[in-house]
Amino acid sequence: MTRPILPGATIGILGGGQLGRMLAQSARRMGYRVHTLAPGADTPTGQIADEVVDAPFTDLDAIDRFARGVDVVTFEFENIPFEATRVAAAHAPVRPDGEVLYTTQHRLREKRALAAAGLPTAPFQAVETSAELDHAVETIGRPAILKTAGFGYDGKGQVRIEAQTDLEQAWAEIGNQPAILEGRVDFAAEVSVVAARGVDGSLADFGVIENRHVNHILDLSIADMPLEPAQTAAAREMAAAVMDALDVVGVLCVEMFLTRDGSLLVNELAPRPHNSGHLSIEACPSSQFDQQLRAVCGLPLGSTARRVPTAMANLLGDGWARGTPDWMAALRDPGVNLHLYGKAEPRPGRKMGHLTAVGRDRADAECRALAARAALTDR
Repeated sequence: MTRPILPGATIGILGGGQLGRMLAQSARRMGYRVHTLAPGADTPTGQIADEVVDAPFTDLDAIDRFARGVDVVTFEFENIPFEATRVAAAHAPVRPDGEVLYTTQHRLREKRALAAAGLPTAPFQAVETSAELDHAVETIGRPAILKTAGFGYDGKGQVRIEAQTDLEQAWAEIGNQPAILEGRVDFAAEVSVVAARGVDGSLADFGVIENRHVNHILDLSIADMPLEPAQTAAAREMAAAVMDALDVVGVLCVEMFLTRDGSLLVNELAPRPHNSGHLSIEACPSSQFDQQLRAVCGLPLGSTARRVPTAMANLLGDGWARGTPDWMAALRDPGVNLHLYGKAEPRPGRKMGHLTAVGRDRADAECRALAARAALTDR
């Protein structure tokens, strides 16, 4: 039996972004110490951590020293070299395992793992050369989406293949590198299931969350997507199947398309807490960050029961274009909570924070979140 890692121990977080920051907040509240390793000073996670290592993820000597000083290693950023997790695992358990990272940070490996688990996805084909792209387009058809095989998120590394798209130009646009061609899905909505899996295989999820994107970046998430009971059950079962197939210990998000005929397709996996799960901080007794901590430490998972209808609106750096947002205006609604990530420099498209709103029902929570965000710049 795996021994639990109890409060007072040290959590090692690879990555310095906002996900690590919120995980560190949960850990500190429960009495753990937190160490973080990431390139750069004054990171969002580093502002909360007890100890900070400023080093690139490719510095395996730094990874080795870091892992020697903690009791468990987890990550808040999936673009970490697999070799770094292998080095860390020599000194402390890495959860989720580095193999999960290896699979999910590469779109082709991820799609093949999903297919092997019997889970439905959009049609796809591997593309290694310009000639293979021509053949893939003949097989998949147009419209389609060409994506780099590795290290892409928030719409990066993608080119749409339309009826008139020049394939040589599209291949050059993604850097002439290994890729995957996916058939375009005619979807009615995008949803996600954020789930946690314990060391003992126990599972808990936060239900089906509706997600709306703008320019490939998540804009709004609303808890408890109103689906048919069979659809909700299918989405949760698909998430559980992914967790079991990959033997995940920790939190993982399964992003899905709800097609116009009512079926569900798995789009992408994120082996960490996810932007769409931020609303769980206000919505549930145990947030996705509490669950990540509990899972990687071998503790019993917490309750994900919905306390109140909740919605989350992202705050991007664009909102600072005319100066500091009007926080007073947004917070006049007592049902709104502000989460800022400690990032000094706002840039267009950069996630600076989020607003969470609770309401009487889903529609009310959504309206409150959007109204609060609009008030930030309504001068």
